Amino acid sequence: MGTSGLRIETTRHLQCTVIKAGGELDHGGRVRFSAHINAVWDWSAGPVLVFDLADLIFYDSSVIGVLAMALQRMQDSDDGRIIVVRPSGHLLTVLRLTDLISHVELRDSVDETVAELMLRAGPTADPRLCAGGRGLTCRTPRAGAATPR
Repeated sequence: MGTSGLRIETTRHLQCTVIKAGGELDHGGRVRFSAHINAVWDWSAGPVLVFDLADLIFYDSSVIGVLAMALQRMQDSDDGRIIVVRPSGHLLTVLRLTDLISHVELRDSVDETVAELMLRAGPTADPRLCAGGRGLTCRTPRAGAATPR
């Protein structure tokens, strides 16, 4: 397995950052995935990180390493939330066995999670906080994707 099969796509919202991973997440991919999380850490207050890992076709213990790294950083700062959306049955088992399940929130839908967070924030949310005020959602290209010049 190699890191070339790991795809990471990030969507920035005012109340959270959605990190979608697909393909293969092994030890080499863990380093890349962790670096990506660190790069987008301050995109939302807390931060609130929403992980959509449903498109991972292979993962080893590295998925636990990535989530544990984010959790440790949140505990160190005494702030933030980790939300895991649509976890597979196997991932749920791993989260239970490692007791990470007691530190993450589980949801069924990215869209519903984002909507819930926006509703909780209320009308005080300022869309100007997002990339030039062009809306409530900002996307970054998939990690490793070519950037147009």
